[in-house]
Amino acid sequence: MSRPLLTVEHLTMRFGGLTAINDVSFEAQAGHITAVIGPNGAGKTTVFNCLTGFYKPTVGRLTLTRPGSDQSFLLERLDDFRITKTAGVARTFQNIRLFTGMSVLENLMVAQHNRLMRASGYSLLGLAGWPSFRKAEAEAVEKARFWLNRTGLIARADEPAGSLPYGDQRRLEIARAMCTDPALLCLDEPAAGLNPRESAELNALLLMIRNDYGVGLLLIEHDMSVVMEISDHIVVLDYGRKIAEGTPAQIKANPDVIRAYLGEDDEAEGAVA
Repeated sequence: MSRPLLTVEHLTMRFGGLTAINDVSFEAQAGHITAVIGPNGAGKTTVFNCLTGFYKPTVGRLTLTRPGSDQSFLLERLDDFRITKTAGVARTFQNIRLFTGMSVLENLMVAQHNRLMRASGYSLLGLAGWPSFRKAEAEAVEKARFWLNRTGLIARADEPAGSLPYGDQRRLEIARAMCTDPALLCLDEPAAGLNPRESAELNALLLMIRNDYGVGLLLIEHDMSVVMEISDHIVVLDYGRKIAEGTPAQIKANPDVIRAYLGEDDEAEGAVA
């Protein structure tokens, strides 16, 4: 059996006297959607912040192994820039972080600035190695337009990103992340604020990314209809500890999960249905 894409071992994160994450371990597979769920304050975003370099774990080992390769990266030893560029971990945020005054296409070009800088010989004017810069620029535009097409945004390529409806902005963030060629895409509440139609469109987009490109997806999500419909594996946190993991069917029937969400077994069905 192939090695997991992501292996989290004994992750612990303390802030002074507060333990936000306490000895959490789990795995995420390439080409699978793994959801991290739990009540507010369970520590979900802290896990993401450790994985993507915003926090350095107090304790723990976070190993990213690229599919089809024995090349592994210890994420806790890398800064956030290297986690994206070298290890191949991309992220979206709960609060949308687009360059609202730039065009939709330009937002995706920004995600590819590393490639353009290398092609320019790291000259701010882009003069060193000019032919290679022009080639890289054309390839970046092609990739940007490819992902705008795949996310249904190609017709709005030249519009300001800030003018897009909320659901389109969510998809644009995902398209921008995909322009970095991630092995692991971390999504922090991608369905937040979406209506039922937009949530269904999001589900289809995430399943397409998983099925067509083999990218591993790790998502935090409060919308249980999204989680239960598209997840292959679910990890449940409560007060910084892992209390359960398994398939959607297993999680829906788990009494510990039921208690964490509602506190009473007889009301549980609606919480994780």
